[in-house]
Amino acid sequence: MSRLLRRMWGAARLHADTYEEVEADRSALAQAVLVVVAACTAIGFARAVQGAQAGLPRGPLGFQVMISVLEPLVLWVGGSAVSYMVGASFFRGPKTQTDFAEVLRTTGFAFTPAVLRGFAWIPPAALGLSIDFAARLWVFVAVVIALRQALDFTTLRAVGTFGTAAVLLYLIVWGLTAAPVPL
Repeated sequence: MSRLLRRMWGAARLHADTYEEVEADRSALAQAVLVVVAACTAIGFARAVQGAQAGLPRGPLGFQVMISVLEPLVLWVGGSAVSYMVGASFFRGPKTQTDFAEVLRTTGFAFTPAVLRGFAWIPPAALGLSIDFAARLWVFVAVVIALRQALDFTTLRAVGTFGTAAVLLYLIVWGLTAAPVPL
């Protein structure tokens, strides 16, 4: 099995040793990018199939697929940046020694279960939604483990970092997309 697939397998199985290995390997960023691109591709494929099954016209479907493909990439980079700032500053533990690249590498591999979201189109809709929900939840758990390993602190601090970063990222996105209030 190739090194990338072995690491993806370990990341999906939530093995802390895999995340430690990726954290320490500066060359693993390219592999992390490939993991996120695979997730983006799978999610875009599922959205395209779902839209075609629903009979969406090409224009709106293309836009929805584009947004679906970009979502994991934006969440990975933005979420990693906010998580790094929150974890390395506010939740910093006594053993925390990290840099942004370490967080980016480990959280990139945490997106491995998102590849399963490529099966979200499977009928009946409840099955597809269940697959999508389970894969998202799996990614959340994997990201907590990735943050714990990259930031060298406890699971509780990793959960706090993840939750705080998620709220801050949501507020940032909401602030960027909120309609201006007329005066």
